[in-house]
Amino acid sequence: MFCVYIIRSVNQPDQTYIGFTRDIKQRLLTHNQNRGPHTAKFSPWRIEFYCAFKQEDKALAFERHLKSHSGKAFASKRLLQTNFRPEPRPADFRLDFHRHELEPYVPDTTNYGPRLFV
Repeated sequence: MFCVYIIRSVNQPDQTYIGFTRDIKQRLLTHNQNRGPHTAKFSPWRIEFYCAFKQEDKALAFERHLKSHSGKAFASKRLLQTNFRPEPRPADFRLDFHRHELEPYVPDTTNYGPRLFV
């Protein structure tokens, strides 16, 4: 399988990166280990969107489209979460007004965004 992916910086959510790979888990690990020249500045990253293709040429064409001006507009409107919030740090807490005590904030991880398989 050939994957086209969009990752977003956790610390600077306005920064995204579009890429192509055969092994998406390994590629995300590479980005987060600061081994890429562009992505090292904005580490850590998380996957916002990915799409798997059976044919390499179709995956590369889709990646090229997403990197174009109209492709970026399409991705921001249709593929990416608009209300992105970074993962909370362990020290982040919220006040539960019903119980009047502090509880750790637990993010909702049920929706990881749209996934397409072509």
